Amino acid sequence: MQDADSSAPSRLVDHLIELRSRLMWALAGLLLVFGALMPFAAQLYDRIAYPLISQLPSGQRMIAIDPAGGFFVPVKLAFFTAVFISAPWLLYQAWSFVAPGLYKREKRLAAPLLASSVLLFYAGCAFAYFLVLPSVFHFLTKFTPESVQMAPDLGKYIDFVLVLFLAFGASFELPVALVILVLLGWVTPKQLTAWRGYAIVGIFVVAAVITPPDVISQLMLAIPMMLLYEAGILASRFVAPKKVEEETETPEA
Repeated sequence: MQDADSSAPSRLVDHLIELRSRLMWALAGLLLVFGALMPFAAQLYDRIAYPLISQLPSGQRMIAIDPAGGFFVPVKLAFFTAVFISAPWLLYQAWSFVAPGLYKREKRLAAPLLASSVLLFYAGCAFAYFLVLPSVFHFLTKFTPESVQMAPDLGKYIDFVLVLFLAFGASFELPVALVILVLLGWVTPKQLTAWRGYAIVGIFVVAAVITPPDVISQLMLAIPMMLLYEAGILASRFVAPKKVEEETETPEA
């Protein structure tokens, strides 16, 4: 009994040491990517700003209201880009810390979910950059009165883009969220199918809240989310506990 009591603090110390090690490796990887991106911070901002610059009249540029904005905003973008690029490494460190305490079945399910969540988040950001941003800025510049000269601030622009990336990246996680809910036993694939109509209404409400006030961007988020909802239903059928599925499909006497 005394040995068991004395081993508990020892295990706790071992976990804390392992956690510190994983945090240090994660931070080191993030700083390495950030340092590699810093010399290209200005070019990186030009690339991110292209969807808006391409829609402005010829020769028109952004402005920096903050005197130090021309330096700090590209640095801020380089840092968030480093987080974006190093996300697999950060998740790997988190996984390496948590995995030893999981059962084999949990490991088999968690690894594909982590990989899928990263890929879907990247897909959402790419969708926002290549399709949504050009459409949104085309809409905004088209309906701007000719008497008004657009002079976007580079700091507010990057905040807008980062929020949009986060919104689309998180929205594309819908299939993973549905699979997790089914694995936890909170819902079943049959219930998700029955709630499809409510889900569509909720998707359009979310799209209206997190996108700019134009129909194009709302539809460009709502339509992929509806398709991802269907993909989540299909994926959840493969991972749903068989016993639960049999109970939900058995007709009542």
